[in-house]
Amino acid sequence: MADVIKKATRESYGEALAELGEKYENLYVLDADLAAATKTGIFKKKYPDRFFDCGIAEANMMGVAAGLAATGKIPFASSFAMFAAGRAFEIVRNSIGYPHLNVKIGATHAGISVGEDGATHQCNEDIALMRTIPGMVIINPADDVEAKAAVAAALEHVGPLYMRFGRLAAPVFNDKDTYKFELGKGVLLREGDDITIVATGLMVNEALVAADALKAEGINARVINIHTIKPIDKDIITKAAKETGIIVTVEEHSIIGGLGSAVSEVVTEAAPCKVVKIGVNDEYGHSGPAVDLLKEFGLSSDNIIKTVKETLGK
Repeated sequence: MADVIKKATRESYGEALAELGEKYENLYVLDADLAAATKTGIFKKKYPDRFFDCGIAEANMMGVAAGLAATGKIPFASSFAMFAAGRAFEIVRNSIGYPHLNVKIGATHAGISVGEDGATHQCNEDIALMRTIPGMVIINPADDVEAKAAVAAALEHVGPLYMRFGRLAAPVFNDKDTYKFELGKGVLLREGDDITIVATGLMVNEALVAADALKAEGINARVINIHTIKPIDKDIITKAAKETGIIVTVEEHSIIGGLGSAVSEVVTEAAPCKVVKIGVNDEYGHSGPAVDLLKEFGLSSDNIIKTVKETLGK
């Protein structure tokens, strides 16, 4: 068996921007003194005249991005999720969301997997915050292939858009030659009629590992990748709710306001069923190695397996 390739989606983000910059001369990139970490430095090196370091002033950066968008440019404003969604929220809401400007926000270092940076930087609330902004599109890619495709799709989309990328290297499971990204469309990765696992971002691969292990024990779990949190694919979720009757959601985000909440809202309206959420509970993270923290907070294939069995009463 070939070794599994791993790559952080923040790296995919930087590489995608550099690749797209050649074709789109109106693509501009802004960063808040974190270009080496967000990987926008790759674009900076290639297109220095279209890169602006706004310093440690994230709110101002969002205002600059709004101004560029108002002149017909396509700006990608980048920083850590905690700062892009948290610190700059009011500017994103009022200067980008309210006038519905064509600004793309590239938020890296999201979730518990930021690791040693600790609770202040482990943003588990960004999806919840961005979901409340009318017209804001939210994308949370699962691997390198999906991340690069998502950046290209974001460039084509007209309107405010938030992308979430990780610091930790994630297994690449999509085939770049066959993968097709469709904004707002979930991806069925495994068939199954006993239960449905709906995952997003870093947790998608964990869901696949869990589903394969469960199948060996006679439990057929359907796996759905929801890369677009908003607008969410209501059809694929409703179908799963009707056909399997139970849904387990998995996200590297708070169980409040994220994927689990979005899925619950869909099934409550269209096909009521039991929804069990796996994510960060109503608590802060803390400093530690990323892999260890993910296991501690239950963001692992082992906990998905355990939760599925308990939910099914097996």
